[in-house]
Amino acid sequence: MLSKKHTFAALVAASLSGPAAAVCDDPSSFFGSVCKRLGDTWNDGKSEVLLPFYSYHLRSSYSQEKIDSFEENSWGIGYGRSRYDDKGNWHSLYAMGFRDSHAKFEPALGYAYQWMWGEKEALHAGLGYTVFVTARSDIGHYVPFPGILPIASLNYGRTAMNVSYIPGGKGNGNVMFLWGSIGF
Repeated sequence: MLSKKHTFAALVAASLSGPAAAVCDDPSSFFGSVCKRLGDTWNDGKSEVLLPFYSYHLRSSYSQEKIDSFEENSWGIGYGRSRYDDKGNWHSLYAMGFRDSHAKFEPALGYAYQWMWGEKEALHAGLGYTVFVTARSDIGHYVPFPGILPIASLNYGRTAMNVSYIPGGKGNGNVMFLWGSIGF
């Protein structure tokens, strides 16, 4: 038997399916173009493995004691679907999990976009953004929250080295998060 919370969620999803489908059917609207972009990325994209591996905390933002307490090896794994559009720019839908700075599990689910320079079959680079939802043990005990961050990549064919920067102040943020991706 469904709990009240699950029943409510199912009713909300069912009531939105008609209007949501209608919004997605109009590619000239903002939401319609977003639906098309996401749908094209999922349906036309190629699979890739994501390999998070390192989180570098800017040394000028933290005491040495705090740096010593961080786990900077952010080993993890993920799956994505990515594609190049007709302008040569890159789109991705992804899910990944990795160790955060406190060696706790952190999931992330999102969309990424990069403007690309260079030949996609050879060496090329990208700069863009990612919009995502994540959850952390130290922020609300894994209550999901959204984010948007800049990303950059250096690519050769379907293999890439990626970086994102998490801004912050003294004693928080200021982290460069690195991961690799391999298309198949």
